[in-house]
Amino acid sequence: IVTARLTWACPVNPRQRGFILALGCYENLKLLQPVVKHAKKEHCELGIVFVDIAKAFDTICHQHIIMGLVQRGVDPPIIHLVSKMYKNIITYID
Repeated sequence: IVTARLTWACPVNPRQRGFILALGCYENLKLLQPVVKHAKKEHCELGIVFVDIAKAFDTICHQHIIMGLVQRGVDPPIIHLVSKMYKNIITYID
């Protein structure tokens, strides 16, 4: 439910491979494979860029995330749920 409501308010780019119901790496490799084969067959130069923004949400102030959800018109109960997820976060390693 949360994912559906957030996706409605904050659509994900079709090129996005994280946080979606798909085999992201598998699909990316299957898309890339024919491109590489074609470049090899035709002796073409090929440039490939992989972008992985590690810990992207650690670098954004949590209040900005909440404000963005408010500006996008996300339902208040969902905003409350997301804000609770960022409050008093504690990790224990046993």
